[in-house]
Amino acid sequence: MAKRDYYEVLGVAQNASEADIKKAYRRLAMKYHPDRNPGDTDAENRFKEAKEAYETLTDAQKRAAYDQFGHAGVDPSMGGGGFGGGGQGADFSDIFSDVFGDIFGGGRGGGRGAGPRAYRGADLRYRMDVSLEEAVAGVERDIRIPTQVRCTECEGSGAAKGSEPETCPTCGGHGDVRVQQGFFSIQQTCPRCSGTGQIISDPCKKCGGAGTVPDHKTLHVRIPAGVDTGDRIRLSGEGEIGEKGGPPGDLYIEVAVKPHPIFTRDGADLRCEIPIAFTTAALGGEIELPTLDGRVTLRVPAGTQSGKTFRVRGKGVKPVRGGGQGDLLCRVMIETPVNLNARQKELLEELAETLEKGGEHHTPRGSSWVDSVKSFFEGMKF
Repeated sequence: MAKRDYYEVLGVAQNASEADIKKAYRRLAMKYHPDRNPGDTDAENRFKEAKEAYETLTDAQKRAAYDQFGHAGVDPSMGGGGFGGGGQGADFSDIFSDVFGDIFGGGRGGGRGAGPRAYRGADLRYRMDVSLEEAVAGVERDIRIPTQVRCTECEGSGAAKGSEPETCPTCGGHGDVRVQQGFFSIQQTCPRCSGTGQIISDPCKKCGGAGTVPDHKTLHVRIPAGVDTGDRIRLSGEGEIGEKGGPPGDLYIEVAVKPHPIFTRDGADLRCEIPIAFTTAALGGEIELPTLDGRVTLRVPAGTQSGKTFRVRGKGVKPVRGGGQGDLLCRVMIETPVNLNARQKELLEELAETLEKGGEHHTPRGSSWVDSVKSFFEGMKF
């Protein structure tokens, strides 16, 4: 029985790229592989046919001979010069690894370079406690952080003087090994060298083979105005140094605003509670309010009730991410006088008596509540 044209077998044009040929073979291999079609002779033959076509057309020399002479150019049994068998003797696992290399980390050769694998340094975190004033206005500080620096004894190699790291014999310096599972080839970190690609038989006495030693460094940090608790500032390249020539990590400054004795922050606004005398609330007056940049005078109108909030515009926070300046929200709380002397008590009693006899509603909220309670009881049936 005559062999089918290899391009026809794979369903591609004669000018198809190698990527198109691999894609076509991948589809056919997944469909007709014997493991997926146990006992199906036709599927097995179709798989072998596709494999033979793939092996020929992905070899530049074989493909050129096939395009010029057909099957006779690649199959010695047909009388041609030939460039090897039709693929029956090849190791299927190697070809499948090449086809699916993009999924499992590269095929045979797979782009893995020999030599030690470089690792990026670890990121570091540093919590910076700031006062509310510093968070609102911004602050600059010098901080001292623990870090790892390159060992001067071994110059970062990890090996003792007079010796050098050796290439890992298990992975050949790649840092990973391949494990065959069925017709899949899976790439895993080398268990012997832990992915470094090197073995240190005589480690440096100073760093113990790590190539780095603990140290401290001082950094000048600028905290922008308007930050709040939870905000992070990234200092690129200020983390731990990389291994085997890898880039350093980053340092993240995490801001934590300390509690303030007067103000609390609510987004862009500041809030505070101001105690006032009941005489000021009843007669009206002026009180001084503190702000983060000075003080302001607040006019309290006569008859002000406890819990009323006054807004002082523009005395809040300008957020670090943009937006308008917030306001200062002041909630007044009326204080009941304590430790009264006899004369003070007498005056309050006289005031209470005049209020009761005045026939006017001097306590609007209280009068309203009394009316509500009265209506409630009248509506109940006992």
